[in-house]
Amino acid sequence: MEIEPQDVGARPEPGAAPETPPTPGIVAAPPRRPGLPARTTPPPASERPPLEVARRVVELVEDKKAADIVLLEIAPFTTVADYLVVCSGGSERQLGAIADAVVEGLKHDGLPIVGREGEPASHWVLIDAGAVIVHVFAPPEREYYALEKLWADARTVVSVQ
Repeated sequence: MEIEPQDVGARPEPGAAPETPPTPGIVAAPPRRPGLPARTTPPPASERPPLEVARRVVELVEDKKAADIVLLEIAPFTTVADYLVVCSGGSERQLGAIADAVVEGLKHDGLPIVGREGEPASHWVLIDAGAVIVHVFAPPEREYYALEKLWADARTVVSVQ
């Protein structure tokens, strides 16, 4: 018994308007749901380019005197994020201040925070800002985990000593 392939999507749904053939040379916009107006304002902050968000994170951690700040472009190697920011703080209090500054600063800019893991007492705080992942380490833990060596093939965008 042979099964004939079906042409999925070739038949219009009952009551649907007939399709008009595309005009050569003109790219059609994706269909809008009925009743939704076209956007007249700039896109929301959450649609900022990932590099712009990563540079903002670097500014925020610099403001809290983080040490050895590194911004790596990891997009060619993973789908988890586009950029990785790694920095160090000299004390538990500073680790907390750096992490809090990143979370509060990005929220103030209208950017979503996906998650925050770890505590200053554990000497490692991770902040997931979608396309940008931020690691805030105490120096011994940063040396032990050596994320820069793990991502050695990634392009270094910013390095602040």
